Amino acid sequence: VHHDGKALDDAATAELVAQVRASATRATSASLDELSSAVPEPIVSISLRAWPLDFPVDIAVQRRVPYEARADSVMYRQVLAEAAHARGWDVHVYDAKSVEGQATRILGDQANKVLHGPRATLGPPWTKDHRTALAATVVAAEPPVLPPTAG
Repeated sequence: VHHDGKALDDAATAELVAQVRASATRATSASLDELSSAVPEPIVSISLRAWPLDFPVDIAVQRRVPYEARADSVMYRQVLAEAAHARGWDVHVYDAKSVEGQATRILGDQANKVLHGPRATLGPPWTKDHRTALAATVVAAEPPVLPPTAG
């Protein structure tokens, strides 16, 4: 939508998006199958950066600001979530701006060691994106807090 769709009309862009989505679905499925068979334990969940649940599906709308710059990344996350759900995996979504703070609250005194330790130990290419992914894993692994029951 963001790049190649600029030179196309709505119908041609919709066709292009359908082709890309189908290709992404095939590639994602193959990659997740390969990943699943490469790890010793079953995969039970993944964490993905959240996307707006009300993101428009209409291509004509997606081609307009502010949607056109995000349409591709939203589609790829949706494809990944669909593929994970198809395998019976839980999909956790996180807000990239707040997940590190959430993980810090969960980890308490260990937060700095857990979240920043890999960078100190491994060095580059451990980046903020890696730290955010690790924080999302910490948050996803935390059991939900259930409200007290009456009675």
